[in-house]
Amino acid sequence: MTEVKNILIIQTAFIGDAILASSLLEKFHAYYPGAAISMLVRKGNESIYTGHPFLKEVLVWDKQKNKLKNLFGILGRIRKNKYDHIINCHRYASSGFLTGLSGAKHTSGYKENPFSFLFNYSIKHTIGNGLHETERYNQLIEDFTDTKVFKPKLYPSSADIEHVKQYHTTAYVCMAPASVWFTKQLPLEKWMELCDITDQNTTIYMLGAPADKALCEKIKSASKNKNIKILAGELSLLQSAALMKAAKMNYVNDSAPLHLASAVNAPVTAFFTSTVPAFGFGPLSDNSKTLGVDDLACRPCGIHGYKACPLGHFKCGHLMDLKTIGNE
Repeated sequence: MTEVKNILIIQTAFIGDAILASSLLEKFHAYYPGAAISMLVRKGNESIYTGHPFLKEVLVWDKQKNKLKNLFGILGRIRKNKYDHIINCHRYASSGFLTGLSGAKHTSGYKENPFSFLFNYSIKHTIGNGLHETERYNQLIEDFTDTKVFKPKLYPSSADIEHVKQYHTTAYVCMAPASVWFTKQLPLEKWMELCDITDQNTTIYMLGAPADKALCEKIKSASKNKNIKILAGELSLLQSAALMKAAKMNYVNDSAPLHLASAVNAPVTAFFTSTVPAFGFGPLSDNSKTLGVDDLACRPCGIHGYKACPLGHFKCGHLMDLKTIGNE
């Protein structure tokens, strides 16, 4: 491929995956600065790319309402756009269908995708091979770029940055206590403990979606620390990223806020309960650390989280040692 003018990156999985896919956007802009680059994400994830300086267009697939009808609608738009290259970071049939029937000059994706036989280039996606997910994404384009890996990056607007300045009145840390999966979420009592050992002169901002507000309220009401402010549901994702960037430290689970911190190079401490960083989803910030209970025979219990501990004890959460955490 000697010329690349029109590129589509597909990542229709969860928000954290969509954030990590920005690493390819960074690399393509560096290699092909004149190319028109688009992203396809699932509905609900498009806000992270609002006003992104390198993007021509964000395509959105609504999976929750009229899923198949919307899938064929997206396929029509993709075919009309006549992409030179489509990179599919998603391993499931729907995205493979879009890629394989896109009419693009060159397509790439993972062999695990049921439609990979239609791709021009495919590789195996292997969890636990020592690679970060961004490195695995980069393997999809090594055939016409190189092995250099770019970090994910998001771009909060000047308005986002200005909006969160109101919270900069004192030194602060951010905590994002919620996760979609129970076994990927540090237990409530551990978040209370973390609040209690945080310097009382440091403001704690609780971040999350509107649905996470109840959990944040529980932590706040049970903690001895009186300097906790709940912002769950009050900030957009890019506003949250802007706030995290200027924090003394950000405390997160193995979930989307971890990758949000990486995408703005914010300091981060990530708690890995049932999963492990070796899966390839650890933090990428310059100032980052991970904590987990390393001497459990049952850990990790799976690549993804569960709604309950398979063994019923959830020791990987309850035995998490927070004593190593200082007042960053």
